[in-house]
Amino acid sequence: GGCRPRGAAPRCAGRARRLVPGSCPQAAVKSYKGRGIVLHTLKYGDSSLVAYLLTDVGGRRSYMVQGVRSRGRGSKLALFQPMFPVEFEGLESPHRQMDRFREIRAGFTLQSLPFDVRKSTMALFMAEVLYRLVRECEPNDPLFDFVWGSVGALDVLEQGVPNFHLWFLANLSCLLGYRPGNDYVAGWWFDVREGLYTPHPGAHPEVMTQSSSHLLDQLLHCDVRALGGLALNRTQRSDFLSEMLVFLGYHLDAINSVQSVRILKEVF
Repeated sequence: GGCRPRGAAPRCAGRARRLVPGSCPQAAVKSYKGRGIVLHTLKYGDSSLVAYLLTDVGGRRSYMVQGVRSRGRGSKLALFQPMFPVEFEGLESPHRQMDRFREIRAGFTLQSLPFDVRKSTMALFMAEVLYRLVRECEPNDPLFDFVWGSVGALDVLEQGVPNFHLWFLANLSCLLGYRPGNDYVAGWWFDVREGLYTPHPGAHPEVMTQSSSHLLDQLLHCDVRALGGLALNRTQRSDFLSEMLVFLGYHLDAINSVQSVRILKEVF
């Protein structure tokens, strides 16, 4: 969690003076503003937590949030829910492993996501997938913009909510560098190992069914607002989700331990 955004704080400069070991003049602490999506939190001590965010300023970053779990007015604990969008002013110091927040607030007001069990379950899954897959500590504008926009899209979506996580996973795979390498042809299979649609299923098991291969192509070319037009039943959604996780798991081992998949399949 010690990754720094570009332009990391300089070393302490100025007239030489004796410092207490581990200390640094206040000038060495640098503030910066950014936006983030909450991916994961861990309790720390009695009242604090460690928050992992996907940020626009420095990819995935970790923050120490002190006193946030204390009861009382002004608590910011409600902001640290899976996939919540935030705007913040961060503080970084070369002598701390994790940055801190000088100020943090909601990035935009969520109208339905926190109150709709389907959407909040989906947000839990999306946050866990991102937490396990995204490790880079450098800005990635296309990825951040997609994730930030996805939260807003899910929040206002009325038709096609049960299909949203499939759309998200398919398009996320492209942003992570795993877009199919050729165009889909009706009746073809998607070969996970080769990353290509193929007229014949391979001899190995890492091949999507014809139905899931067709759905992958549909989701990659579907406007999120048109997801209600995909008539999928629970079995089709479950099968596609499993096959997408095999696809990503072939390239990225971390996806295999996503715990929220079981809950997601129960809800959808």
